[in-house]
Amino acid sequence: MLVCNVVGARPNFMKMAPVVRALQNVQLPQILVHTGQHYDTNMSQVFFDELGLPQPDIYLEIGSDTHARQTARIMAAFEEVCQQQQPDLVVVSGDVNSTLAAALVAAKLHIPVAHIEAGLRSFDRAMPEEINRVLTDHISDLLFTTEEIGNHHLANEGIEPEKVHFVGNCMVDTLLQHVHKAVEQSPWTQQGVLPGEYALLTLHRPSNVDDRGIFTALLDILGQLSQDIPILFPVHPRTQHNITEWQIQLPATFHLIEPQPYLAFLGLMAKARYVLTDSGGVQQETTMLNVPCLTLRTTTELPVTITHGTNKLVGTDPAEIEKAVLKIMSADWQLSRQPPLWDGHASQRIVQVIQQWVSGRV
Repeated sequence: MLVCNVVGARPNFMKMAPVVRALQNVQLPQILVHTGQHYDTNMSQVFFDELGLPQPDIYLEIGSDTHARQTARIMAAFEEVCQQQQPDLVVVSGDVNSTLAAALVAAKLHIPVAHIEAGLRSFDRAMPEEINRVLTDHISDLLFTTEEIGNHHLANEGIEPEKVHFVGNCMVDTLLQHVHKAVEQSPWTQQGVLPGEYALLTLHRPSNVDDRGIFTALLDILGQLSQDIPILFPVHPRTQHNITEWQIQLPATFHLIEPQPYLAFLGLMAKARYVLTDSGGVQQETTMLNVPCLTLRTTTELPVTITHGTNKLVGTDPAEIEKAVLKIMSADWQLSRQPPLWDGHASQRIVQVIQQWVSGRV
């Protein structure tokens, strides 16, 4: 039995690292394939170093491209891997192009697929990630959900219940293992701010940063809010390109910094006064850290971060953003309750299911 774990982009690394360790602990043979969808040091290599991920057994070096070309290139390269390595199970996570590409290849070669973080739905087909996650779920043989509503979504879509396993959140496994070390590093000192006296911003979704009107309106209101509390802004390469292309001038109270390594970003997030984001991962992490989170979207695939966590959808309406920030600054914000099974043991539960699945096939 050979398990092939596939990663490609920053969110995959945090979800897959504890699964790789759990598979090692039970001595299930495995290989790690990195597609190279994220490839620079800050977006890729540093995560392997900090999370203790082994170096990839196979690195496909795909790089950036359009959705169609990137997905096609991953598929062509990963098909060769599958033909050479003959894995018995391909494990993918999340909803990036690498996730769908690897799952499609495996399914067409009749290799079973396991999907970590299955069943999430924003019901917004304008998001490429929504397309990726829906299609991946429907060609997977083992579906691991992070919150109970995922099971309901999959049942409503006709997925056989025996394929679906509610296991919790692997990203939380990684967070709980590293958060104390992240805070001990005091990453805010390098940015010249004090704990609790800054906000943290991430912004990368095409709907927010590729539309110049929406992007500049967001930056305008956030620039105004940054007069009261400085905003640290690790700039995604896509976002930086548009800032440069459109010659956008940001106020001095915006601290533009490079994309951060995992530990530095986690430490900054843990001690932020509040976080503004359009990222799914950040919604989950702030829930566990009990840090107020304003999501700059009108939908979320993670409703538990609202019902149990500190997350609120504010969209891109400047008035709604300002209203929410004022509420946070007046200390009138909901506290987080730990979502079910977000306890740091999701990866062990996943591997237990895989072991049972293996024993049923031997």
